[in-house]
Amino acid sequence: LLGIQDFVASNLGQRFVEPPAFDLGACYKDGSPSSPLIFVLSSGADPMADLLKLAEDFRFTKKFEKVSLGQGQGPKAEKLLELGMERGMWVCLQNCHLSQSWMPILEHIVDGIDPEKVNKDFRLWLTSMPSPDFPVSILQNGVKMTL
Repeated sequence: LLGIQDFVASNLGQRFVEPPAFDLGACYKDGSPSSPLIFVLSSGADPMADLLKLAEDFRFTKKFEKVSLGQGQGPKAEKLLELGMERGMWVCLQNCHLSQSWMPILEHIVDGIDPEKVNKDFRLWLTSMPSPDFPVSILQNGVKMTL
């Protein structure tokens, strides 16, 4: 493998063997009100600092809300999603992997987002460790990112 990397680097350039720098702004542009932005977490990864910086850059600090999912947070998240879709907020649901029983409800809500009716500024940000309980339809329709 190293020989192949050396060959590509010497013939095509070093940029062809190095991963591109993570650009959250570009990922944001790939998303839409009906296409969630999903951070697939690895152990120890925390995208919140980057996400808060992006919210600040886009002047969305006052329209950014987050909920760490877990015991009893589903109803709070549902209300926040409803408010966010109506008012054009950014909503971040953290640690989806900790709320397996609520994932079908999240899937239903996301599948029901009507691009014609939702506020154009709304964005749904999700964070989750890899989990077999994470809804496949959200993964298929979302913008996936790893840190």
